[in-house]
Amino acid sequence: MDTTPARVPIYQPDCPAQTVIDLLANKWALFILAALRHNGRPTRFNELRRMLGGVTQKMLTQTLRALERDGLVRRDFYPTVPPRVEYSLTELGLGAGQLTNAIGEWSQANVHRILAAREHYDESASAEVVPVGVVRA
Repeated sequence: MDTTPARVPIYQPDCPAQTVIDLLANKWALFILAALRHNGRPTRFNELRRMLGGVTQKMLTQTLRALERDGLVRRDFYPTVPPRVEYSLTELGLGAGQLTNAIGEWSQANVHRILAAREHYDESASAEVVPVGVVRA
């Protein structure tokens, strides 16, 4: 008799995997995983911060902690003077990094189509008068 619990579809609110999706859908988590995968070696905090233009120190710290907590990133502390901390991907993080890489490649390959669709939509929407309270199909 199979005792494996039935999988709940990811879009259902009681799906436990939603917490993982929430983490991976975070913009900075996606970029951190991609940067660490791109480097292919342990990376120091400030190097990551330089690579990820626009991330605040607080957001980078929070996201790295979340990724470490979930087993995707390893934090290695070296008690030197000054102290040195390096981040790298775990085996689990390497798998997630492959997903983020695929998203990045798809984004780069299709950005021109997305931008064209946005422009077309914006032009159509500005030409169309929609009464208040009416939902467009």
